Amino acid sequence: MLIALSIIGGFLILTLGAEALVRGASSIALRLGITPLIIGLTIVAFGTSAPELAVSVKSALAGNSGIALGNVIGSNIANIGLILAITALIRPIQVQSQIVKRDIPLMILASMLFWGLLLDGDLSLIDGVILLSLLIIYLVYSYLSSKNSNEEEGEIIEEGPKNPLLSVLFIIAGISMLVGGGILFVDGAVELAKAFGVSEVIIGLTIVAIGTSMPELVTSVIAALKGESDIAIGNVVGSNLFNILGILGVTAIVHPVSAFGLQNFDFTVMLALAILILPFAWTGLRIGRREGTVLLLSYLGYMGYLVNQASTQALV
Repeated sequence: MLIALSIIGGFLILTLGAEALVRGASSIALRLGITPLIIGLTIVAFGTSAPELAVSVKSALAGNSGIALGNVIGSNIANIGLILAITALIRPIQVQSQIVKRDIPLMILASMLFWGLLLDGDLSLIDGVILLSLLIIYLVYSYLSSKNSNEEEGEIIEEGPKNPLLSVLFIIAGISMLVGGGILFVDGAVELAKAFGVSEVIIGLTIVAIGTSMPELVTSVIAALKGESDIAIGNVVGSNLFNILGILGVTAIVHPVSAFGLQNFDFTVMLALAILILPFAWTGLRIGRREGTVLLLSYLGYMGYLVNQASTQALV
């Protein structure tokens, strides 16, 4: 009972915290004159990825590397196979050429770099510095390119508080709730893994990954319903970049992360889905319901594989 309350309570706090952070950060970003696409790729992506940050750092410090890495890999897989798929099924997503030419290829390269850095068995302090430095370069470049852009774009979904001070308070409250909710969620997930004899890696790839990806799902679905394609796809691609470069970067700097228990198949699925959306988005600059169906079926197949793995482990 306590395990269920910890997981459910942590998830609810994570969701509310992400909402507060996104609203506050989006309001500040709009005042700085940043375009909606860049807001989706950066501010909103960071806000909705904050639960993953709280969970991964907490897991690494507690010695649960399987959850820390599984959370990021599973979240990236869920962002494309589940969240982008559902968003496209609800309403086809129009894609800007910038996403296809720059951001999706960068997401693919970041995924390959992540896999390469883990070939020696762990993410070290140096690896973390490399990842975080690349994120900073990406953010600076995105901001400068946004300021120099002459493209006319629509408004962001939620402008947030009109008062700048209130926006800052939203950000502070959001971060606080994300940290607290992340701790509750991880504690519940770890206990659940122990109770059922399932490895931390699989728990991280499934329950924790889906739970911490819920803010992305809510944000992208709302964006799709309101016709804000920039926010919908920018949120997913940006979140995946943040998960690898930012979350793993910070986590590895705080505490080295071991790759023990992860399989090449998990990396393959993450990279394959990242590559798959490139031709999907390139064709007509649109991700439609047919593409969404392919992505969702791929994700369900992967979940079926993990469930089978979990059942096998539980019987051992």
